Amino acid sequence: MATIKDIAQEAGVSAATVSRVLNNDTSLAVSEETRSRIFSIAEQLQYKPSKLRRLKKDEQLSRLQFGLLMWSTLEDEPEHEDPYFSSIRKGIEMRCEELGIQIVKLLRGNSRMDMQPVHELDGVIVVGSIDDSDVRHLYSNENRLVFVNHSGALNEYDTVKLHFEQATKAVITHLIELGHKRIGYIGGNDHVHRLSRQHQAIEVDEPRRIFFEQIMREHGIFDESFMMMSSWSSTSGYEAMNRLLQQEVLPTACFIASDPMAVGALRALHEHGLRVPEDMAVVGFDDIEISAYLNPPLTTVRVYTEHMGRSAVQLLLERMEGREAAVHMTINTTLIVRESCGSMQLQ
Repeated sequence: MATIKDIAQEAGVSAATVSRVLNNDTSLAVSEETRSRIFSIAEQLQYKPSKLRRLKKDEQLSRLQFGLLMWSTLEDEPEHEDPYFSSIRKGIEMRCEELGIQIVKLLRGNSRMDMQPVHELDGVIVVGSIDDSDVRHLYSNENRLVFVNHSGALNEYDTVKLHFEQATKAVITHLIELGHKRIGYIGGNDHVHRLSRQHQAIEVDEPRRIFFEQIMREHGIFDESFMMMSSWSSTSGYEAMNRLLQQEVLPTACFIASDPMAVGALRALHEHGLRVPEDMAVVGFDDIEISAYLNPPLTTVRVYTEHMGRSAVQLLLERMEGREAAVHMTINTTLIVRESCGSMQLQ
């Protein structure tokens, strides 16, 4: 395809001159002969202005059909999805809508119905930890697969993940700076899910727990009795905090690996008559909308989930444009400090 540089070389003028002539810049002092020659060469080389090239690309994008595969913990109830995953999905859908790309298949990994292959699609984005070999039975083109928030090591695929180490370190550093040495942890177990009903989910290391233990050991203040593992619901957070409060010696602060779990944990603390942050500081993870309106407002890690979804679309388009090597994109987080962890140094 001809470029402005090609026309400039043929006409014996600069690329800037060609650009200004083709854009009808009346302030440019150029002879009529040169102007006519530039237009003539552009026509001979079948040059298409960038606006027309973008239009053509837009038309191509509108013909694309993507699939979205999500692991839903609550079957057939999308309105009750974890807000973390709902926000990733929103980012994917918004970016596709902006580009005119169709999402023609929404597949739920925990559906009661058997899923049929979708090999005819132009690409598939997988949200959540679903076994990649199962995914390839549904969609065989591994270069057109992007995995978002997958817990396994997927070196051969494009992936979008959070920088869990950076996030966990920010939480622990903040709490230590406030004077805390007895820091607890409440988190969920992590699994890679299987789509086949004949296979069980595979338990894998949850990165927040791994980095919490690692960083706490580096500071010489790790206490395994302060770690409580459960599932990811508010009810589980409530139950885990109740177990933690049965200890003879309590932590003065607790990092809770999701805001929904933190909601339940705060209720347990209130029921035991413990003040937050005076008796125990609390830090969550996700920064879901309700976090700022809890009592007290929750210090938490802000996760850019919509950006994760939008980035997945971008990676898929790059693959379609010819990129061969897999890209692993890591998204940073931000610690949002509110009243639940206090600001006074411990004595």
